[in-house]
Amino acid sequence: MTTNPYILKKKSSVHGWGIFAKEFIPKGTRVVEYVGEKITKAESDRRGPKLVEYAKKHKEQGAVYLFELNQRYDIDGHVAYNTAKFINHSCEPNCEVDIIRGHIWIIALRDIIKGEELLYNYGYDDFKGFEEHPCYCGSSRCVGYIMAEEHWPRLRKMVKSKQEKALNRL
Repeated sequence: MTTNPYILKKKSSVHGWGIFAKEFIPKGTRVVEYVGEKITKAESDRRGPKLVEYAKKHKEQGAVYLFELNQRYDIDGHVAYNTAKFINHSCEPNCEVDIIRGHIWIIALRDIIKGEELLYNYGYDDFKGFEEHPCYCGSSRCVGYIMAEEHWPRLRKMVKSKQEKALNRL
């Protein structure tokens, strides 16, 4: 397996491990492919809870690497050769995900300088468990939880409502 000329894995101030630019990466570059085992949605539904339990047991928050490929398949990226699994979430990302002909690519949204951490918005849509996915990106735009940007207005209202209820109980 060849090494990626653009990136390297090292400790992150955002969360655990991260992926950083080894050199300047121009806007629009396909930086790295998110790879792993292609599995059906049914298999993903079966594995998901087991992976969550494993992550909790081993205190590995965020160690569930199931990525939606399309309506029929997901990619289980919990494999040693998937460097992209270490890219952290941010509410102010410098990368985005694009699925091109059945491949999940992490693409530079803007020019990325050498040494900068690569980050993308994970785009979670599930409000039921949003509190289980706190965000640690530290950006000025951070909404506090890992959630797709189109859901931020609703998320902010939910968080504000919960805070007000907690204050009223005091």
